[in-house]
Amino acid sequence: MQNSSSIAPYKWLILLAVGIGTFMTALDSSVVNVILPVARAALHSDFASTEWVVTIYLLVLSGLLLSFGRLGDLYGHKAVYMAGFLVFVASSMFCGLARDVGVLVAFRALQALGAAMLAANSPAILTGNFPPGQRGQVLGLSATMTYLGLVTGPSLGGWLAHAFGWQAVFYINVPVGALALALSWAFIPNDRQTPANEFFDLPGAATFTVGLSALLLALNQGHAWGWISPAVIGLFLLALLALGGFIWLERRAASPMLDLSLFQRPVFSLTVLSAILNYICVYSVIFLMPQYFLDGRGLDSAHAGLLLSSQALVMAIVAPISGSLSDRLGTRWPAVLGMGILALGAWLLSAVSAVSPLELAVAGLVVVGLGTGIFISPNNSALMGSAPRHRQGIAAGTLATARSFGMVLGAGLSGAVFTTILAQSAAQGIFTAVRVSFWAAGGVAALGMLTSLVRENVG
Repeated sequence: MQNSSSIAPYKWLILLAVGIGTFMTALDSSVVNVILPVARAALHSDFASTEWVVTIYLLVLSGLLLSFGRLGDLYGHKAVYMAGFLVFVASSMFCGLARDVGVLVAFRALQALGAAMLAANSPAILTGNFPPGQRGQVLGLSATMTYLGLVTGPSLGGWLAHAFGWQAVFYINVPVGALALALSWAFIPNDRQTPANEFFDLPGAATFTVGLSALLLALNQGHAWGWISPAVIGLFLLALLALGGFIWLERRAASPMLDLSLFQRPVFSLTVLSAILNYICVYSVIFLMPQYFLDGRGLDSAHAGLLLSSQALVMAIVAPISGSLSDRLGTRWPAVLGMGILALGAWLLSAVSAVSPLELAVAGLVVVGLGTGIFISPNNSALMGSAPRHRQGIAAGTLATARSFGMVLGAGLSGAVFTTILAQSAAQGIFTAVRVSFWAAGGVAALGMLTSLVRENVG
């Protein structure tokens, strides 16, 4: 195993290797929605079947993040990370070769497995190979790669699908992934921090994956199936039983998959909660603003996409700056400020109407992007810094799971508020629904400001 001094000259190449992986997985999560209509026509599939191309990716990715973070602690983050690249690249190629929607869904599940291996270990790799004084900066730069992937995904995917066919969206991962794999092999040091007498908790992993997947599927499909339908109620009951069983198992396991003692640390537990609240608000914005631009104001998708990109661009610029400042000032106050600005942005967006200038909506999106960019790097740094070295994979997996859970919960809650108000409103109902939904999102961000305020400061 290489020591920190031997890897110091290569730490920026480590960031490059991890950044490419982060960019690629973010790109893939945002690009597929754009090419679904083209793929549906080419594969002669119906709408419901094709939607599973997106849904299965979300479920598999979210359900396996914690497991692969734990495997990284046990067997080395580099080993799991590189295996993730191999799986992701190979499955991307097979996605492009698919000639049936069922086959495409199956290989998207495999692709999500590879993405989970990458996402659950990349923060741990960065935290382990950069000094504590640069932790916020490097996690901010990694967040920038995520936002750049989200920004460029729709436009790049549309261009690739138009010029070369929908398969090109998946094929592009092969050369990019091969480059990142080579960089990872050459420059990421081997690591293994967990004592050799610990082992992988398979019952815990199984119950967590089943429980979280059931919960996310219920939240994801609640609108379509009905919130009180037998299928959704059954999924909620399954989630309750499985996650309850998971906690029972983890309290008694000799080598638990999730070290519950981490949540006895206020910094860790409150930082995870703050992350969930942040993503609930951010993904409420992501869900609501297309409704406003496309259905409310009648913009075409290209114009709406250009306006929506303002949020992610600001996030990409601000995140590394905020991370660097948190390395000097500590993580608490930047996180508090970021959540406060995010709440302000949500409430600003609640003022949009049928006749308000589009500049008001863009201004709100910019404020949301500013608040999120200020918050995310210090919060991530605090979470990773609060976990011991041999629990970095668990911390990274928990962080990624919080992101996925907040994303689905944000879309589900804002969708529930939006559709309920829309059904009760007469003319101009969409604008009333947007306004009330953004009030709720602003309240969530304000609560996140409080949870960030009451935790300890981490330098």
